[in-house]
Amino acid sequence: MPRERFRTQACGRAEARTRLAQAKKFLEVAELVATEREIDESASVAAALAVLAGIAAADASSCTALGRRSRSQGHRDATALVGQIAGGTEMATALGRLLDVKDTAQYGLINLSGQQLSAALRRARRLVEFADALLRH
Repeated sequence: MPRERFRTQACGRAEARTRLAQAKKFLEVAELVATEREIDESASVAAALAVLAGIAAADASSCTALGRRSRSQGHRDATALVGQIAGGTEMATALGRLLDVKDTAQYGLINLSGQQLSAALRRARRLVEFADALLRH
């Protein structure tokens, strides 16, 4: 197994269950906030929560399948770990695209569009479902 150029932390199924529970809650709240269409900022807030769900789901997947998760300063390093998991290449792409909206959603001065929000929620759901499936096996 190639050595990563970034920091990782050992973890297992117990930590994966914790991160998956957090991912599910982030996603649940993101979907709730996403229904508040009358508040312009809701799309960005919901997308920011979707990003957190995706990151937590990536941690859960990595802990389950690899016994370690990314602890580097850059969230994008988590995509490399997810990509090492069997069937994880597509999930690594989903995480990368979810992270593409992170800065705008969390720190931006403009709000995300409904289309961007829908895509973020869809990607977060896929990452959560992937982590859940890994943990069940």
